[in-house]
Amino acid sequence: MTWGPFDLSGKAAVVTGGAMGIGFGIVRRLIEAGADVLMVDLDGELATRKVAELEGPGKGVAFGIDISERLAGQRIVDECITSFGRVDILVNNAGIYPMTPMLQQSRESWERVLDVNLTGLAFVSQAVGARMVEQGTGGKIINIASIDALHPSMVGLAAYDSSKGGVLMFTKAFALEMGPHGVNVNAIAPGGITTEGTAAPLQGSGMTEDEMAAMLEQFTAKIPLGRMGEPDDIANVATFLASPAADYVTGELIVVDGGRLLN
Repeated sequence: MTWGPFDLSGKAAVVTGGAMGIGFGIVRRLIEAGADVLMVDLDGELATRKVAELEGPGKGVAFGIDISERLAGQRIVDECITSFGRVDILVNNAGIYPMTPMLQQSRESWERVLDVNLTGLAFVSQAVGARMVEQGTGGKIINIASIDALHPSMVGLAAYDSSKGGVLMFTKAFALEMGPHGVNVNAIAPGGITTEGTAAPLQGSGMTEDEMAAMLEQFTAKIPLGRMGEPDDIANVATFLASPAADYVTGELIVVDGGRLLN
């Protein structure tokens, strides 16, 4: 396959939350497009196993770390430099989404969601952005937000929705700051995507399997394109934003939801 303006040969990328779901889909596409990818994940053992599944001109390296750790950003940059000599692309995909109504929300759970989804994302971006400025060759930062940054999907995701709304505003603010350095900062807002963890937040909600299935069916019924998304639906857009084809795009949110927000 000829990647043309989407070719990423010679580029080094970091993808957080890269060992499964949307993250792994993005890793696969970036490697197929020619990039070398540092697959960052909380589960380092899983990431190591998943690297063996990757095929393409680029190569993958696994790195296990919790992105909410205070020095995670610099450690990720150091690992990418050790592995590939540079960092050109960052995809902030790592995130958690426990489902708890706000009236039952603990402060600890709220803070954990914000620490991973927003604060961790921001300071990984800071460390990678600083390295991109030092390199002087520009770069691409892509944040995985959510349609919940624009409209809540259901009760129980107040912490998640707040974090993703923050991701949207952080994207715009950081794009403004990084533009003069030739670094593009954009975000993707996935809708409902079928992954290994699709039902995870519902499983802790006290709902039965039948109730969970009914909720997902109702959600899908409101998608004009008639189906849930797949990781590759997001991965293809992330590859576009990471490529020279998106050199004049920054501070934007691309909604990839099959039209769900139309309903």
